Amino acid sequence: MNKKIYNFSAGPAMLPEEVLKKVKKNFLNWNNIGASIIEISHRSIEFNEIIKNSKKYLKELLNIPKEYVILFCQGGARGQFSAIPMNLLNKFNCADYINSGYWSYQAFLEAKKYCFPNNIYVREYINGKISISNMKKWLLHKNSDYIHYCPNETIEGISIYEEPNFKDKIVIGDFSSYLLSQKINIKKYDLIYASAQKNLGPSGITIVIIKKSLLEYKNSDIPSILNYKKNFLFQSMLNTPVTFSWYIISLVLKWVKKKGGIDYFEKINIKKSNLLYQKIDDSNFYINNIHSKNRSRMNITFQLKNKKLNDLFLKEANKFGLKFLKGHKIIGGFRASIYNAMPLSGVEKLVSFMIDFENKFK
Repeated sequence: MNKKIYNFSAGPAMLPEEVLKKVKKNFLNWNNIGASIIEISHRSIEFNEIIKNSKKYLKELLNIPKEYVILFCQGGARGQFSAIPMNLLNKFNCADYINSGYWSYQAFLEAKKYCFPNNIYVREYINGKISISNMKKWLLHKNSDYIHYCPNETIEGISIYEEPNFKDKIVIGDFSSYLLSQKINIKKYDLIYASAQKNLGPSGITIVIIKKSLLEYKNSDIPSILNYKKNFLFQSMLNTPVTFSWYIISLVLKWVKKKGGIDYFEKINIKKSNLLYQKIDDSNFYINNIHSKNRSRMNITFQLKNKKLNDLFLKEANKFGLKFLKGHKIIGGFRASIYNAMPLSGVEKLVSFMIDFENKFK
């Protein structure tokens, strides 16, 4: 049996082996300074290099225009669910929230604490499969301060590949499980945010890319740690940041650039996801209920036709070196999260196991 272990966790997720080896090698004596990376000051010259490199790599990889700034914010994406309405509600005290799945709906529920959000349900069915309606069909409200949507729902395995083109609207995207996985046009958005524990690094940091003009929206009641303008003025160090996470993020960004950038990962992510979806589609044993035009390349969800085999599938997969395939409790079944760090060999091993399991129990 191939003893190589692959981690299909949705987050905290698999990190590049090359990055982990570098962290291990330098952990006790980072850059020969006689101290660990987790022991040095966030205001030191050494750590300032990590900050500069992180921003530099992000700007290069995402082709971020000069009119945007990058913030490294504390906490996860849920913090941004509150920060966004606090910072950006302006004229109407109302915002459009596109409801495509669990996480976009959670953002809507949080926004209800601060304004009157519009819950815009965009799911539909095509030939019995869940799909997302085209953006031109979204029933946006004239009097709303911004539009919020999530291009990749990690729990259900739903993606929106169409990019927004809404005139005179502030557009916000939750890119937590999407950033760095494929090309995006930053100019289509006024703010995007992404929690780190998918494609970027360990948990603890959320990256916010925001137009400078939005920093001028003022609300004196915003807690300082959630205030975008204050975070910008203090260079994302209003208080001590999660330095270890920031360091690993800088290494991951450098790794992405070295491998060939987002162009490279988009191609390999298409190849990986197509391989797994093809196995599911070729079988009556496995089921995926998402229409092909909205299937996630990052989080592939599936069910067994015979649910009595669920526990056995997980047990056997675990023995085979395929870890954390259990689906989210909301929908059950199985979920293979195949972010950038997951090599093609991991997906090939999963497909091989699925074929063997089906042959034994169909």
